[in-house]
Amino acid sequence: MINLELPKRIEDTRALLRQFSSGGLRPISRKYDLLEPKDTPQELYELSKLLGGGRNRGDTAGEGGSGNRNGNNMSMVVSSAEICWGDVGLFLALPTVGLGNAAVNAVASQQQKDEWGDLYAAMAITEPGAGSDSAAIRTTAVLDGDEWVINGEKIFVTAGYRSKQVVVWASLDLSLGKAAIKSFLVPKGTPGMTVTRVEHKLGIRASDTAQIVFDNCRVPRANLLGNPEIARTADARKKAFGGVMQTFDNTRPMVAAQALGVARAALDLTYELLADKGVALDYEKSYFQMSAVENDLYDLEAEYETARLLVLKAAWMADNRQPNSSNASMSKAKAGRMGNQVALKCVEICGQLGYSKAHLLEKFARDSKIIDIYEGTQQIQQLIIARQVLGKSSSELK
Repeated sequence: MINLELPKRIEDTRALLRQFSSGGLRPISRKYDLLEPKDTPQELYELSKLLGGGRNRGDTAGEGGSGNRNGNNMSMVVSSAEICWGDVGLFLALPTVGLGNAAVNAVASQQQKDEWGDLYAAMAITEPGAGSDSAAIRTTAVLDGDEWVINGEKIFVTAGYRSKQVVVWASLDLSLGKAAIKSFLVPKGTPGMTVTRVEHKLGIRASDTAQIVFDNCRVPRANLLGNPEIARTADARKKAFGGVMQTFDNTRPMVAAQALGVARAALDLTYELLADKGVALDYEKSYFQMSAVENDLYDLEAEYETARLLVLKAAWMADNRQPNSSNASMSKAKAGRMGNQVALKCVEICGQLGYSKAHLLEKFARDSKIIDIYEGTQQIQQLIIARQVLGKSSSELK
C-alpha cells in the first residue's frame, strides 16, 4: 500500500521548524533583504543554535517497516521547505547549510567524512564559459607531489563568501572531457583562493553569491572527493562522471523543496490578505459558482501538491538506494517552475497589496525566480528527463 503521509518523527520536526520560521526568520526577513549582508548575521548564529537536532541527519528506517527508509534525504527536503517558508535567503545563509555538504555526503569516503566532521561548504561549479553544461568546465587540478594545484575561475557560488569550505569541480585532464572532472574540498583561507566579487541580486539577498578565483591554489592530495583515478574506457568514463553528477541527485530535490517553501508561503499570505478583505474560499462550491480568484487559487493548490509529491518521491528514492536521477530532475523542473508561477500569481491576485513592500509577497516572488534557475535550469532539467525517457546519451540528444 502507498502511504502518502510523513512519518511522525519527520512531521514533528516539520512542526517545530514552522515555529522556528514563523518566530525566528519572518520577523527579520525584510531587514536582511534590504541590508544584503556579505557576512553571516549574528542573529543567524543565534537562531541556528535553536535548530539543534531539529533536522534529522540519520538514515533510519521509517514507520513503514523494514525495507522502507525515510532518512536524511526525506528529512532534508521537508526541513528545507519549512525553513524556506520563513525565508529562502536566510535559509541559504544559515551557518549549518551548504550545498557543498551534499557533495561530500554523496561522494566522499567514510574516512574523509570522519576526518572533516561538520562542514559549512559551498559548491563551486559554474564558470564564465560553463553554465548549465557542467562537463564544459575549464578549471584544472594538477597533482604535484602530495598536493593538488587548482587554477581557474568560478562564478555564482552560493555562500561563496561566508562559507568555511568550498567544494570545487575541476578537471584532471581537459583533453579527456567530463571523465576527468573531479571535486575537491578547499578550505577558505587557502593561499591562491580569492573571493573577487559578491553579486547584487534580485532575490535571496540575505545569501551571498560570490565569484572565486583559484591561482595555483594548493590542497592536500586527500582532499579529492571519491576515486582519484581517471577512467579510460568509454563505459568507465560514463560511470565516472555519473558518480560526480550523483551530487545533483541529492541536491536537486532539496532545491526543489525550497520552491515548495516559498510557494506555500505565498499561498498562505494570500489567503491571509484575502481574509482581511472578507474573501474566503469555500471548497463545497460547485465549479460554476466559483469566482475567477477562487478558481485560480484551486489551480495553484493543485500545482503545489503535484510538485510536493514529486519532491517527496525523489527524496524517498534516494533514501532507499534507488536510482533517482530522472525523478530528481522532474522534481526540480516542476517545483522550480511552480514556485515562481505561484508566487507571481499570488502577487497578481492581491494587486496593490501583493506589489507593495508593506507585505512580503513581492519578496517571495523575487526569491522564487532563482530556484527555477540554479542547480540546473528548467531547460536543462527537461533535457535530462528527455534523455532518460528516450534512452539517449548526452552526445545523442543535446
